[in-house]
Amino acid sequence: MEKKKSMFVEQSFPEHEIGDTNKNFDEDGRDKRTGTWMTGSAHIITAVIGSGVLSLAWAIAQLGWVAGPAVLMAFSFITYFTSTMLADCYRSPDPVTGKRNYTYMEVVRSYLGGRKVQLCGLAQYGNLIGITIGYTITASISMVAVKRSNCFHKNGHNVKCATSNTPFMIIFAIIQIILSQIPNFHNLSWLSILAAVMSFCYASIGVGLSIAKAAERTNKAGGEHVRTTLTGVTVGIDVSGAEKIWRTFQAIGDIAFAYAYSTVLIEIQDTLKAGPPSENKAMKRASLVGVSTTTFFYMLCGCVGYAAFGNDAPGNFLTGFGFYEPFWLIDFANVCIAVHLIGAYQVFCQPIFQFVESQSAKRWPDNKFITGEYKIHVPCCGDFSINFLRLVWRTSYVVVTAVVAMIFPFFNDFLGLIGAASFWPLTVYFPIEMHIAQKKIPKFSFTWTWLKILSWTCFIVSLVAAAGSVQGLIQSLKDFKPFQAP
Repeated sequence: MEKKKSMFVEQSFPEHEIGDTNKNFDEDGRDKRTGTWMTGSAHIITAVIGSGVLSLAWAIAQLGWVAGPAVLMAFSFITYFTSTMLADCYRSPDPVTGKRNYTYMEVVRSYLGGRKVQLCGLAQYGNLIGITIGYTITASISMVAVKRSNCFHKNGHNVKCATSNTPFMIIFAIIQIILSQIPNFHNLSWLSILAAVMSFCYASIGVGLSIAKAAERTNKAGGEHVRTTLTGVTVGIDVSGAEKIWRTFQAIGDIAFAYAYSTVLIEIQDTLKAGPPSENKAMKRASLVGVSTTTFFYMLCGCVGYAAFGNDAPGNFLTGFGFYEPFWLIDFANVCIAVHLIGAYQVFCQPIFQFVESQSAKRWPDNKFITGEYKIHVPCCGDFSINFLRLVWRTSYVVVTAVVAMIFPFFNDFLGLIGAASFWPLTVYFPIEMHIAQKKIPKFSFTWTWLKILSWTCFIVSLVAAAGSVQGLIQSLKDFKPFQAP
């Protein structure tokens, strides 16, 4: 039996004093971190570029050529700006030489304290749980889309080709049960890199198909015209006045949440090796690369998709069958989405796993079920470490999220509401408040004032997005038909 020291996020390590020169450990006694800004960028891209990138054409269609790209650029800047503030808070009180904080809650406890720590935990872990359930649904939709695409190719586009999502959710859950035994973020780099490559693949395919569709319509004799406007969908033609307002709210929210990765930023930064460069500098570089890459693909998919489909842009032009041919390319793109979501699920669930395991280890440090590590030799793979708590708890979590996804297939609409509730506190409010506390910015000074204005502006965005999500959820409940395959 061998006890592994790096398993728990908040576990103490008395046998390794601060300043231990052992090359296998960092100054806090934990296994030496080996991550770089490149692996950090891969984690960020995996977390940020979800299959929602394919729905940005719909968001641009609601806002139009002027507001759509402007909102995209605005939230890319806001996300990068606040992420640099959060990166400086990984250590406290000094961003380079201070004590490490291993989780977002620890960071908030170090700088703000009080009830704000509980608010942070509620927002962060509620959002992470919601995302993992949503990804189970989305991955199954992409798997179903492969089967339906082949059906449409064989039988024609007017055939119903109804297929149940449930078997594919079960397949996704089985894969996640296996991958969830990866102990922590430090061992996830290969999966994040694979997922990031997959996101590039399906986003590029989506852009390529959109360009081809736009070119085909432009060159077609008789000129089949796709209607796009400066202000998006037109009241009285495409939608009613009320629908225009609700859709605008939803579109702004979708774009704002599409950039958010603050829920896992601290956990990603905790994988980076100590300098030079220092962790905060490496994380800022990773954030710049991640957000810039994301913005590039978002602008391409959103704007080119809108040019191809106009005001009738579907919610997802790969799974919503904006395209039918070439069917093999649509199949490959949807497989890429599913593989990406397999990796993204792990990026978002690891903080949940580690929080529960670390709290259990602190409460019952002598319980071998919780802290014991056992080596098992796997042929052709070498030794594999098994922990019984990790095996039982993580398996149970994956099973529960899969069951919830099966019971509530419209959960993705509810996810928008969760995103609205967590976007402002996690992405904007806490980073700004901690930056003010860290830099000791005087109240009512110029810097303090404009930071507060930014915070309150984003708060209003969260409110209108929440209103749009509630309206969308109500509509989904009205339209929902139980026991009917999608």
